[in-house]
Amino acid sequence: MNGTVTTIYPNGFEVQVGQSFGNCPQYIQARMFEMKDGDGIPKPIHSIKALGEAERSLVAIADTFFIATAYQAESASAASGVDVSHRGGRPGFIRIDDEKTLTIPDFSGNNHFNTFGNLELNPQAGLLFIDFDRGNLLYLTGAAQVIWEGVEISTFPGAERLLRFQLEKGSRVEGSLPLRWSEPKLSLFLAEMSSL
Repeated sequence: MNGTVTTIYPNGFEVQVGQSFGNCPQYIQARMFEMKDGDGIPKPIHSIKALGEAERSLVAIADTFFIATAYQAESASAASGVDVSHRGGRPGFIRIDDEKTLTIPDFSGNNHFNTFGNLELNPQAGLLFIDFDRGNLLYLTGAAQVIWEGVEISTFPGAERLLRFQLEKGSRVEGSLPLRWSEPKLSLFLAEMSSL
């Protein structure tokens, strides 16, 4: 959803929706959350230029991450703007190629290609990984390339394309998210894919 906050209340806000677009729910893991009281202590931010052990561990167990892309048209058309999308799979679905490179399978979805369309015109992307147990966050920025065809795609069961991400810089913040989440209920589509 893209919009403008029109009113702020003590316990919420109103948004005037300018554009609404549903995410494909096929690979979203269901989780329940609860608030955790914060300790009020600022959390250290670890700046990175390469994936170290802590970052690799978080990516290796991820079943969910979010990708931000953008496209700025010359006019203020609806095609311009920022898009943030969910990506999901079984834990370990992201391949860590080296300290700066991730390869991510892209499965059949809503066929709107917002993310990949943006990347074809502007390869800059941001990734967000969440440690749902400890509240750690990993932010990565870099350049992404869509691999539309080739034998490498077949090494990821069920993938239709691949996304190759090259890290430029990132940040890891430990214990900063004041939410804790239940164990995920895996998407039924992922259960079907395990037989591929």
